[in-house]
Amino acid sequence: MSTEPVAAEVGRDFIRDIIQADLDAGKYKEIVTRFPPEPNGYLHIGHAKSIALNFGIAQEFPGRCHLRFDDTNPVKEEQEYIDSIQADVRWLGFDWGKNLFYASDYFERLYDWAEKLIRDGLAYVDDQTQEEIRLTRGTLTEPGKNSPFRDRSVEENLDLFRRMKAGEFPNGARVLRAKIDMAAGNINLRDPVLYRILHAHHPRTGDKWCIYPSYDYAHGQSDAIEGITHSICTLEFEDHRPLYDWFIEKLPVPSQPHQYEFARLNITYTLLSKRVLTQLVREGHVAGWDDPRMPTMAGMRRRGVPPAALREFVKRIGVAKANSVVDVGMLEFCIREELNRTSQRRMAVLRPLKVVIENYPEGQVEELDAINHPDDPAAGTRKIAFGRELYIERDDFMENPPKKFFRLSPGNEVRLRYAYFVKCTGVIKNDAGEVVELRCTYDPATKGGNAPDGRKVKATMHWLPAAQSVPAEIRIYNQLFANPSPDASNFAADLNPQSLEILADARVEPSVAESNATEPVQFERQGYFVRDKDSTPGKPVFSRTIGLRDTFAKEVAKG
Repeated sequence: MSTEPVAAEVGRDFIRDIIQADLDAGKYKEIVTRFPPEPNGYLHIGHAKSIALNFGIAQEFPGRCHLRFDDTNPVKEEQEYIDSIQADVRWLGFDWGKNLFYASDYFERLYDWAEKLIRDGLAYVDDQTQEEIRLTRGTLTEPGKNSPFRDRSVEENLDLFRRMKAGEFPNGARVLRAKIDMAAGNINLRDPVLYRILHAHHPRTGDKWCIYPSYDYAHGQSDAIEGITHSICTLEFEDHRPLYDWFIEKLPVPSQPHQYEFARLNITYTLLSKRVLTQLVREGHVAGWDDPRMPTMAGMRRRGVPPAALREFVKRIGVAKANSVVDVGMLEFCIREELNRTSQRRMAVLRPLKVVIENYPEGQVEELDAINHPDDPAAGTRKIAFGRELYIERDDFMENPPKKFFRLSPGNEVRLRYAYFVKCTGVIKNDAGEVVELRCTYDPATKGGNAPDGRKVKATMHWLPAAQSVPAEIRIYNQLFANPSPDASNFAADLNPQSLEILADARVEPSVAESNATEPVQFERQGYFVRDKDSTPGKPVFSRTIGLRDTFAKEVAKG
């Protein structure tokens, strides 16, 4: 898999218009953006939109994009998440070069600035509990109430804050709050918390700190330290912008970044709440962060979704100011379009039914040519063995077919792809009356799939040789949620019980079974599949990336 940075295509949206206007006005010589994830979980497809926007802008305009981990909460952060985020950004096709940073790089400076706020009378140590602070914060229609500790002297606040830093107090005993306005219409300006006591081991700073800055305090100042020109975030941070600007105004920061908000990504049949995704993993609803049903980039990568398809998807949905919900069908269209263009073709039988061609010579095996890609002659051909015993798809046979069933049935003739015309002459059943084997005859004159006498058949079926095909496990993935608008507060009720079907007795071509390639292939008439990491030398496992057409919505509609 290539990790070379992709070339971004210049698009047009309100953020790019702002940047172009700033450049035209001579406000900046270089545009600097950043992608600032918190390392407390895996990235999801919503983050892909932000990654493509921030890194794309840095490529389209004179500039650079930083990858900065806002690692201010050691209780939830792990090195595993840091590693996975870096892998995801690279997989999507972007690179930060030398511009990898952490908010923890700035802990000393953030602390010094907090002391400055105290000396300037703009911050104080509050002894109230978290619950007391919440209750006195007010509502959207009622102002908050001043803390009884709001008027402490500068000297007392400095002393207490330094003792907080020294580790004298237990978790939750005190916090440092900004002194702004408890009657402000914007609740975020009602003396927000700047520091809280957390006796927890930090992935990067170890046990050096036992007080940690809030996200709101650390984020804007980290932007300013790095010289970010356009701090781009999603709409839920719009009400935080006045606080972002307040810190920039009150502190001696080295630059003056400005925050811009855009609509976050919402998709039908999908929840992108990090809380929900974490619960899905911890409660065992999925097999991990990279479960192919998860909307995480790790899950999509494991499922075989091409990064180019994700980039095309976020390009198509664009960057808007108003939140909306995107139909998952648009994402699936982008995936199918990319896979149809790039994936080689192979044959697999997911639910095998044995066929014995009685008039084919016993012990004879011939090799037939099969094309690797119908639209790409340069992809060449491959050889497929053909013999007396074959497997076809169980759904391709019906003993008593309805009128418009044109596949194999007693007395009916069909074409086997790349091979011959065959006709069903007999059906073998087990004691339960189930069809377990078919007897057929073939027409040797139809080699390659055409009859010299011009007769036509109405169906072409895929198949595999019994002896030369390889047993495989096939995993059929559908949407994780059956509801197009799943409820984040009660997501378990909307889980799709048919989100995973495992077919343990499938058969695949030897060439795909023996390959360790990570690129998806199209199993003809079945969909796009990718080799899974659970594969073993004796039993390959293939996961369905996506079907050839959307059938899930119709299945849900039927109930």
